[in-house]
Amino acid sequence: MTAKATENDELVRACAARLVARAADARRLDADALAPRVRAAVEKYVLRDESDASAERVAKFVDGLRADDLCLVVACERGDERAWDDLINSFRATVTSAARASSANEEAAEELAQSVWAELYGLRADAAGAAHGKLAYYSGCGSLGGWLRAVVSQLAVDRHRKSARLVQTEEDADFDRLAQEPTAGEDGFQVAAAPDPESALARSEMSNALHRALARVVAQLAAEDRLLVKLYYFDGLRLREAGAVLGVHEATASRRLTRLHAEIREGVEKILTEELGWTPKEARRALAESAEHTDADLSPLLAGEPTTEQREELYE
Repeated sequence: MTAKATENDELVRACAARLVARAADARRLDADALAPRVRAAVEKYVLRDESDASAERVAKFVDGLRADDLCLVVACERGDERAWDDLINSFRATVTSAARASSANEEAAEELAQSVWAELYGLRADAAGAAHGKLAYYSGCGSLGGWLRAVVSQLAVDRHRKSARLVQTEEDADFDRLAQEPTAGEDGFQVAAAPDPESALARSEMSNALHRALARVVAQLAAEDRLLVKLYYFDGLRLREAGAVLGVHEATASRRLTRLHAEIREGVEKILTEELGWTPKEARRALAESAEHTDADLSPLLAGEPTTEQREELYE
């Protein structure tokens, strides 16, 4: 082990000891029990973006963690039954309220809430055979209650998207409506208003190519970046909520999204031009036109903010 690594380990353990000391209920945990969780949080949220962070920077970050919430979560993960009882009793109302806000009826809300507790406990085992639940993602950066509400919202969105696959898409519904909707001609007769089949086919092929390229680029992102994109652009969570799920501050989530936005758009354009043979002008036009028919929160991934010169070139 290098001198720097040894120094970091000693710093993390000292910070973990302070965290345990300021917890109202440390759950019989000591610094050694908290150190791995603290180290993981430091590496993920401090050293990742600032590899040479000072001891003062690391200490300030750890001192900002929620000591009691983090001790409660770690105790639950270590199989402390009293801690699990306290977690459920303390946050049952929070989870139930969030589930009701995300569900169509009481029965669906109850089922969602039960699923959340199961996800927290861990239905899947890791390589060592231990249960691996969503509690592993809680870093202590924000309140446990706020983080749990975000987890409920995320699970609700995931369930909705799975069920929505069986529902006709809005574009398909609009296509059918236009095809069946009568329009009065100049001579007073009613004629069926159907879109031009060639134009409809071209738009469909363009849209399919764009979405395939977007899916490929997003799939190649790092796991945490991919989750952030999913939470914000596809699931509709606000920056504060998406950051809470990942255990980062809203400002950090915003900076990462700005970087990812540029990377994703560049990756999509590269696929369209290098693999599909589109010209840069065609790619920019397709991205801009597609964004006009896309949800406002997702459109930046496709459209960006073209300059005046680029905007004029798109439609000349």
